[in-house]
Amino acid sequence: MRILFCLLLPVLHGQVTSKVDAHAEHFGGLSRQIWELAEVGYKEHKSSALLQAELKAAGFAVETGVAGIPTAFVATYGSGKPVIGLMVEYDALPGLSQNDVPKRDPRVANAPGHGCGHNLLGAGTVLAAVALKEQGFAGTLKVFGTPAEEGGGGKVYMIRAGAFKDVDAVLAWHPSDRNQGNVSTTLANITAKVRFRGVAAHAAASPEQGRSALDAVMLFNHALDLMREHIPQDTRVHYIITAGGVAPNIVPDFAEVYVYARHSSMKVLDNVWQRIEKAAAGAALGTETKSEVEILLAVYNMLPNDALAAMYDRHLRVLGGIQYGAEETEFASTLRKTLFTDPELPMGSEAQIQPIAGGSGSASTDAADVSWTVPTSELSVASVAPGIPLHSWQSTACTGMSIGRKGMVLAAKVLALTAMDLYADPTQLTAVRAAFDKRRAGFTYESRLPKNAKPPLTYRDTK
Repeated sequence: MRILFCLLLPVLHGQVTSKVDAHAEHFGGLSRQIWELAEVGYKEHKSSALLQAELKAAGFAVETGVAGIPTAFVATYGSGKPVIGLMVEYDALPGLSQNDVPKRDPRVANAPGHGCGHNLLGAGTVLAAVALKEQGFAGTLKVFGTPAEEGGGGKVYMIRAGAFKDVDAVLAWHPSDRNQGNVSTTLANITAKVRFRGVAAHAAASPEQGRSALDAVMLFNHALDLMREHIPQDTRVHYIITAGGVAPNIVPDFAEVYVYARHSSMKVLDNVWQRIEKAAAGAALGTETKSEVEILLAVYNMLPNDALAAMYDRHLRVLGGIQYGAEETEFASTLRKTLFTDPELPMGSEAQIQPIAGGSGSASTDAADVSWTVPTSELSVASVAPGIPLHSWQSTACTGMSIGRKGMVLAAKVLALTAMDLYADPTQLTAVRAAFDKRRAGFTYESRLPKNAKPPLTYRDTK
C-alpha cells in the first residue's frame, strides 16, 4: 500500500489540500468560536470540548483528562506504524480581549483574548487531522490536545504521563507574521510564584508590630533588577506583582510576585534560577518574613529538526503564501500604524515564503520539551499582519478575522501534506530520526519541574 502511496503522491497531495479547502469555512467558524470563548490555561473547558467533538465526529477515539488535566486529550485514528502526532493548543492570554477592529476596543474589559492565535492553532490542526483521515493513510494519527501552553506547561505533564510514547514524529505550527520553516531554537524558561508571608498591623498606630510581605516583594524585585548586570546579557528576567496587600493602612501580611527567567541554555538558566531563589530567601531574611517559591513551569529550549523543517519549506513554496484582499490590506495597514516602532516586514511579505529560520528566538514554549522527547518541528504561518507582535491586542484583532483564518488554512495544508509524505515514504522518517539524534547528541531529557509537581490548574488565579 505504501508503494502505491509513493507512486500516487502528487495526486494525493492535490486531494488532501482539496479536503482542507472543503472544510475550511467550517473550521474557520470553529476558530472564531474559540476566539470568542477566550479561555485561559487549564480553564479551556469549552474550547477543548469543541475540538474533541470535531475529532469524535470524524471517527477518532478520544481519551480525555490525560495526565490528570481535565482539558487535555489525545485523539487517535488508524493503527500500526508509523505514528504521527499533531499538537493542538487552545488557551488564551489574560487582558487581551479585543474586537476584530484595527483600534483598541476590548470585547470585554480586562478579559482574556487570543493574542497568540491559539484559536487558529487548535482549529487549523484539527482541520489537518480531519482532512488526513478522510484521505486515508497507512499508520496511526494522534492529535494531542495540550492545554496551558502560556505558562502552564501542559505538555510537560503529558510527557510525564507517557502520552507521547512510541510516536515517530510530531508536527506542529504556530501563528506568526511570516511563512517559514524553522531550525531556530527558543528560550528555556523557569517560572514561579514567589510568596511572602508577614504580620499584619495598623500601618499608622503600630507599624512596629507588623512585618510587611510587600516590603519583601519589593526587596526581592530590587535584587532581581540589580542581578541583571551580573548574569549573561541574553538572559531575560521579568515579573509582575500579583498581590501586594488589601489596604494602605494595614501592613500587608501576604504578597506575591510572578517571575519568569529565560535563557537559550537550560544549564545557564539553572544557575540563574539558583540565584533567584537565594534572592527570595534574602528578601525574607531582611524583612523578617517567610518566603515560599512555587515553580509553575520549567521548559527547555526547542530542539530543531532539519529534516521536518525542510519538508515544511518545500510544501510552503509549492502552495505559496497568503493573499490579502483590499479590506484585509487596509485593516493590516491601519493596525501597523498603531505600533511604536517600524515593522520589520513590509506589507506584501505575507505572500512570500521566508528562508528557513535559524538562531535563537526570544519566546518560550512547552513544545520544546516534546522536541527533546520525539522528533518535532514547529512551522510558522502568517496569521497576523506583517510586523504585528504576538501577545498584543493587535494580534487578537487579526486572529479573530479573515487574516488569521487564511493563515490557519495554509498551515493545515502544510501539516497534512507533510504527514502524508511521512506515511507514504518511511525513509523520510529515517532522515527525521537521524536529524533528531544528531541534534540531541546523546542528551537525556529530564524535566526541571519538581518530581512531585502536579499540573498547576489554578496558576492563573491569585492566592
